[in-house]
Amino acid sequence: MNVTELARRLNVTPQELRDILPQLGFDIGQKAIKVDNNIAQKILEEGSKIKEKIDKQRQTQILPTEAPKTEAPKTIKVPTFIRVRDFASLIRLPVNKVLIQLMQNGIFTSINEKIDADTASIIGSDLGIEIKQQKESQETEPEQNEDEQKLADSLKAKDGETLQEKPPIIVVMGHVDHGKTKLLDTIRKKNTLKGEAGGITQHIGAYQAIRNNKPITFIDTPGHEAFTAMRGRGAKVADIAILIVAANDGVKPQTVEAYKIIESARLPFVVAINKIDKEGADIEKTKQELVNKLGISPEEWGGKTICTPISAINGEGVQELLDMILLLTETGKQEIKANPNTAAIGTIVESHIDKSAGPIATAIIQNGTLRVNNPIVIKNKKYGKVRAIYNHKGELIKEATPSMPAQILGLKIAPEVGDIIQGDNGGQAGKKMAKIEKKRPQKEVVYSQTNTENEDTKNLNLIIKSDVYGSAEAVEEALEKINTDKVKVKIISKGLGNIMDGDIKKAEAADAEIIGFNVKVPPHIEQLQRERGAKIHIFSIIYELIDYVKKEMQQITPQEYERKDLGKLKVLAVFRTNKNNQIIGGRVLEGVAKRDAEIEVIRDKEIVANGKLTQLQAGKEDVTTVEENQECGIQYDGKPIIQEGDTLQFYEEVEKGEKTPNKFKK
Repeated sequence: MNVTELARRLNVTPQELRDILPQLGFDIGQKAIKVDNNIAQKILEEGSKIKEKIDKQRQTQILPTEAPKTEAPKTIKVPTFIRVRDFASLIRLPVNKVLIQLMQNGIFTSINEKIDADTASIIGSDLGIEIKQQKESQETEPEQNEDEQKLADSLKAKDGETLQEKPPIIVVMGHVDHGKTKLLDTIRKKNTLKGEAGGITQHIGAYQAIRNNKPITFIDTPGHEAFTAMRGRGAKVADIAILIVAANDGVKPQTVEAYKIIESARLPFVVAINKIDKEGADIEKTKQELVNKLGISPEEWGGKTICTPISAINGEGVQELLDMILLLTETGKQEIKANPNTAAIGTIVESHIDKSAGPIATAIIQNGTLRVNNPIVIKNKKYGKVRAIYNHKGELIKEATPSMPAQILGLKIAPEVGDIIQGDNGGQAGKKMAKIEKKRPQKEVVYSQTNTENEDTKNLNLIIKSDVYGSAEAVEEALEKINTDKVKVKIISKGLGNIMDGDIKKAEAADAEIIGFNVKVPPHIEQLQRERGAKIHIFSIIYELIDYVKKEMQQITPQEYERKDLGKLKVLAVFRTNKNNQIIGGRVLEGVAKRDAEIEVIRDKEIVANGKLTQLQAGKEDVTTVEENQECGIQYDGKPIIQEGDTLQFYEEVEKGEKTPNKFKK
């Protein structure tokens, strides 16, 4: 029996049912779509208890009241990163004063960009204010939490008459090389209407496809890192997820990470097993990895998860995948609803600055309707008024309804990905903020400053410029993950648009490099770069950017390497000898033979030559490793003196202190 049908019989919502059942011994899982008929019957027998418990929970869900006003805090605490305008508001000083103080310390930034806690501490010290960094568990933004609550309240409307079914919002997640972008491109080309415009819509960040006359909204994020950033601010945008896994590559660490995000968001999902057209594709093996590594059991194996084989490159199975999405939508349709007859509220999924149109943002409207001339409110602040709305095809429209991607013009400043946007029909949020500002005390708070740093840790100062905020979010999060105890990436500032002279001034003042992502260096800036000797590097692929930054970090603190022995091989035959290499055959005596390993040639217990293992074959197939007691063929690059009966010692150089588990031993 479907969970939706079971919930309908009990007169509760499916999610309420999933949440309450574990308390009664029925742990069906948060992603369950179907329940065994015998278990369903037992659940129905406990119907009165279930209804009683849920009714009690509903009664305790009281809307939060406005917090009482308190006196100024005696200690100012800030998160790891904080926007300049939020920092100024927190310490109750005019933002211009904070900007001036930042410039005096060589930091040229804007009110909407972030500074780190260390910088905030230095500025606070100059202003006579003690600044302390919050613990991770404390790092929340009160204004954002208030917006989250408004979104949650808006989506939990109890008046069934006002709620209507809306198109499902889909996010595609998985490993970077498993075909997410190609799948989205294929769906867009085959399932969107003709006549999509370019130009201003190139960074729309979302679009709608049509299947069986039903619209489906897809979030086109630059990677699941950006979706994680949105989730980190509490914005639950998607209704359904697609977890994509390549049939020729299987479950990878990023697949596991993506699944954890889906699981924590409690999203219904379908698995798309992609690249079935590729050589080496094995659908059944991929399903087995889903079971072993993720605990996902496919429907055809008696589980509850829909797994659909597809080829994003030739379109095979893609339409069937959309049918499965519509099926999930139908089973969960009681939750995929919204009220179009109220003020709009939604989430920013993309943001950039257009040189002719100014700040432009794409929002997914999750409830209500956004109309032209509506005031735009984010974090209780007016960001402007809706001057124009474009849909995902670049068409000018008058209003955006639930689940519709809306590209909005009229913003004064560019919001961040994950910000919650409201169409404030009555302008109440702006009036409220004006009253708060008027009542705010103007007296400066003065404290002493304490700030401790690890003197052994070095910083690589960077200035990040990108085409859109989604890219900037992904770059920033990826860079944070490569920090070490010896060297850390310190982002002095990040902004949108091409490299400008102000960026070079910032770089000079902070001894920083400029990293651009999908942006350009104008000719006059190239001339200025040569004159000033500024380091500017432009990338269009995030992993090339990360690799470059890693190398720069190593230049700051050169890594120490040590030798790790891998295994030994007995030479059984020499098949070919060339000027600088040999092709030989042998048996692995111990450990493992590994492609790209260094080689020592041992004869009569003495090392007679050194070389490298550049090609490795087993059973006429190219392989990465060959284990103990197996025979193999190798290409040895080096002085060609290997003879039958010699022993080859394989080893590699690894970073000192790195633990390399011997995964090759049985």
